[in-house]
Amino acid sequence: MFALIDANSFYCSCERAFDPRLRGKPVVALSNNDGCAIARTNEAKDLGIKMGAPWHLIKGQPELRHVIAKSSNYSLYADMSRRIYEVLIGFGEEVEPYSIDEMFIDTREVYDRDKFGCALRRRVLKVAKIPCCVGFGPTKTIAKLANRLAKADREGSGVCDLSDRSERDELYRSIPVGEVWGIGSAAVKKLEKIGVETVADFVALPESIVRELLTVTGLRTVSELKGLACLSLATQPGPKKSLAVTRSFGRAISRREDLEEAVIYYATRAAERLRGHGLIAGALQVFITTNPFSKTDRQYGNSITLGLEPSNDTFVVVGAARQALEALWCDGYRYAKAGIVLLDLEAQDSAAGSMFPSRDPAKSAVLMQALDGVNRRYGRLALRPGSLTNRPVWAMRRGNLSPSYTTRLSDILKARA
Repeated sequence: MFALIDANSFYCSCERAFDPRLRGKPVVALSNNDGCAIARTNEAKDLGIKMGAPWHLIKGQPELRHVIAKSSNYSLYADMSRRIYEVLIGFGEEVEPYSIDEMFIDTREVYDRDKFGCALRRRVLKVAKIPCCVGFGPTKTIAKLANRLAKADREGSGVCDLSDRSERDELYRSIPVGEVWGIGSAAVKKLEKIGVETVADFVALPESIVRELLTVTGLRTVSELKGLACLSLATQPGPKKSLAVTRSFGRAISRREDLEEAVIYYATRAAERLRGHGLIAGALQVFITTNPFSKTDRQYGNSITLGLEPSNDTFVVVGAARQALEALWCDGYRYAKAGIVLLDLEAQDSAAGSMFPSRDPAKSAVLMQALDGVNRRYGRLALRPGSLTNRPVWAMRRGNLSPSYTTRLSDILKARA
């Protein structure tokens, strides 16, 4: 038996947790560069704002002028997700973080699921200040569906238990197949062509047809919907195969110096994250591209992959990134995005290392430890490559950014008596 805990409008709820003035008002959280709505409160949904709606179109409508937009504050959201996780493991159950706002719990030893679900919701709301819903089911897919039903019932308890097979079979007749976890729009179109509209229709299909239309993944989904668990709880994340740092720029850039600074920054962040995971990389890929949606800019995009001596040293990664950019750069274009992808990852403790390293491994480890320690204490990039400036022209636009209430000491809330 699984439970899925899913935070309601998570990004917006994080903003409301520290700014009570947002409660009861339509709020949206925006994507990078304040582009599109990627989270919406119920009040915003009721106004007809769709997921992915461009902010410049939303704010241009007079009837939506009272909608409040917040720039994505990922450091805040990640820390609030950690707080929810700590609340859940406090219940003594095994927890799998599935995404930043969704977590599965093994509840095979829980007998009063309604009581347990309500207790989870109260505790998360009290400690993390985040509202959530809980769905129960004998498989992850059913638990996910139960959570969706709990969210849809705004006047309900926020808990839905689909452990009873007869109750599930009855509900399946009225639930569109597109509501099922893992059934995307392309799969829905294929199923509609053969008359499959509801979950009940989907479950009743012969296995041969399911395999032909949706491969073995579709068969697994059908089995899960029938109550046969194919997906187990993964309390430990699997080994990373790659690590990427990519961003669209706040504005298009055409100077080589600006593009090089952006690539160096991404390489610096990638190496920092690599060390945080205890990994080293054996290859690096750099890509740059113009805006493919621009009707006026000339188009160009390219990437290059280079081998690395296995390392997580910032200077090794930055040096390789500079070398890659040297080969990629073309003058006369307006670049909109760049990125670094580290490949061939392996655990630092078990790696053989390079026979002829360009940097002394012992000295490199000490230097990187000191670098990370200073940046943890005084803020990211307090120590950084000399070519990085404090106010880069390519920085991401975040005009409505809230403070980092829980991760930056200067932004902590102050209470006055």
